[in-house]
Amino acid sequence: MSQPIRKIIHIDMDAFFASVEQRDNPELRGKPVAVGGSRARGVVAAASYEARKYGVHSALASKIAAQRCPHLIFVKARFDVYSAVSRQIREIFFAYTDLVEPLSLDEAYLDVTENKIGMPSATIIANQIRQRIFEETGLTASAGVSYNKFLAKIASDMNKPNGFTLITPDKAEDLVASLDIGKFHGIGKVTAAKMQSMGIITGADLRERSEAELIRNFGKVGSYYYRIARAQDDRDVQPHRIRKSIGSERTFEADIAEEEAMLEHLLYLSKEVAQDMERLKATAKTITLKIKYFDFTLNTRSKTFLSEFSSEDAIYTVARDLLRTPQLPQFPVRLLGISASSLLYQHDRLQEGYQFTLEF
Repeated sequence: MSQPIRKIIHIDMDAFFASVEQRDNPELRGKPVAVGGSRARGVVAAASYEARKYGVHSALASKIAAQRCPHLIFVKARFDVYSAVSRQIREIFFAYTDLVEPLSLDEAYLDVTENKIGMPSATIIANQIRQRIFEETGLTASAGVSYNKFLAKIASDMNKPNGFTLITPDKAEDLVASLDIGKFHGIGKVTAAKMQSMGIITGADLRERSEAELIRNFGKVGSYYYRIARAQDDRDVQPHRIRKSIGSERTFEADIAEEEAMLEHLLYLSKEVAQDMERLKATAKTITLKIKYFDFTLNTRSKTFLSEFSSEDAIYTVARDLLRTPQLPQFPVRLLGISASSLLYQHDRLQEGYQFTLEF
């Protein structure tokens, strides 16, 4: 007996941080807003759609953002508020299915093949969720619906903001073939550039390459590229995924060399890692700092402690020390990342009668 076609929804909040700020301060509505940084220093954590029209985006140096958009309004990030709103949105998801896989504060996959309201249409469920999010939070979300995660993610990006896209099985392969390779979820800028140098410009070009060739050029992930070029993705929505590490990284549009800018980015990355650890009810003993230089040389620095920790302050303190030890990066940096590992989950503690250790 064949398995039913899966019904996967990808929900992505529209300019989440900036939209929360515009919601809470009516004077900001309809205006270009940057969350984080200031006109003179720092980096942008998020930008409203009005600001994006001027080329302002996350991870952009604030000085450059102000140059691109002279009337840009900078506001301080309020991650506690964003986390609270994210939890509110997640409760809406759980009203429809327990198969929810959060990717960050502002996006998640949902498997609604079987759902709590007995609704056979994933389209109707997705639009009900979007409507409830708007009614209960005053924020808009975009949704994509398809039969696998890759296509659902592609779909949610196609009609933003406040949009909806359905990709049906009969349309999927042609749509993927027409996509620019840079639009593929799971293919980053560096990989896309390498593919383009090989003559792989669209999904159709990617589909012409054999799996063996893709593995030879890109390693094991080549098998994934081979499948998505054919609109295939068998990954399940994993609501209780046990992760060996929790991390966040950011590639910069322009390389950075100043310590102040690096520390600003580490602060945001620390917040994101801490929020993921809180959501997953996890603590860590190891922090790893990832540094990729302008020439793509990769350097990692790690430190392991006897005690567990999970707070933003603790993660940032360790990451800051790793940045400075043995010395600050001597060359321009194009990517920074922080990951927490040696994880222990609350579920494991409860099973083992584990004794909590204190934050350092």
